[in-house]
Amino acid sequence: MKHIKRSVDGILLFDKPLTLSSNIALQKVRRLFQAEKAGHTGTLDPLATGLLPICLGEATKFTSALLEADKTYYALIKLGQTTTTADAEGEITSTNPVQVNEEQVRAVLLRFVGEIQQTPPMHSALKHQGKALYEYIRQGETIERASRSITIYELHLMRFAGDELEITVRCSKGTYIRTLAEDIGQALGCGAHLGGLRRTAIGRFHLQDAHTLSQLEEMTLAQRDACLLPLDSLLQEMPTVLLDSAQLLRIGQGQKLVIESTPVVGSLLQGRVRLYAAGSFVGLADFDGQCLVPVRILSSVAKSAAQAGLVFGE
Repeated sequence: MKHIKRSVDGILLFDKPLTLSSNIALQKVRRLFQAEKAGHTGTLDPLATGLLPICLGEATKFTSALLEADKTYYALIKLGQTTTTADAEGEITSTNPVQVNEEQVRAVLLRFVGEIQQTPPMHSALKHQGKALYEYIRQGETIERASRSITIYELHLMRFAGDELEITVRCSKGTYIRTLAEDIGQALGCGAHLGGLRRTAIGRFHLQDAHTLSQLEEMTLAQRDACLLPLDSLLQEMPTVLLDSAQLLRIGQGQKLVIESTPVVGSLLQGRVRLYAAGSFVGLADFDGQCLVPVRILSSVAKSAAQAGLVFGE
């Protein structure tokens, strides 16, 4: 039976279960909502669980805001063993005795707080010459990777028991928790790999507000729609510009707009702003000091401009 697809816009906070890839999770949610278009905002490995915001319809235009956001994880680190993938999915490459105490563990963790250098793992989707690093590994190749700066804002020891650590980490974009676990093990002198991972927050969004697959499956379509957050919930950090109907028409057809007399909410010197008209979110623009330059405009706004006899982009 063919599924009827519909136009539905919004953001779902989804609690990704174990073993599902982010893409399969996305497709399951898309089918449940019968959505024409869907995308996620940052991949979780199949062995990781937790918060995976899924954008439906027009929300897919604004995913970059969450890709840039800080993320928080709850991680289980297994001491004494290293693996080919730096997590429990890989083959064991070394086994060492674990002879550390909690005081030593806490001292080592402190060394990883702040701006640090991290080398991305080969088993990752990071691109090299247009191809993901994990594809090279499958061909038996290892690519030289440059280390890069990341920031660990918070790193707390939640539990230490023999050969296991449980930690919470709040970190910048681009941080690999697998690599962090491996580096902690190396600093402790016994080696380690990531035994489990759960993402608990992305920016201002939290796992406690997310919905599981089983919960969604038990809902009616209307109940699922009620779980969706509005498009602009991704963009709350940006200043707001209010447009009148004439300004909206010009923005809708891609024209620059001088904003000398346009009401602005928030501190606006220059940069990215949210646009609203008649109380509704209509898109994003860049402010260059004098003019608004449209960046991402909702399709409905562009369509209305076209129907008014204007051509989008002129």
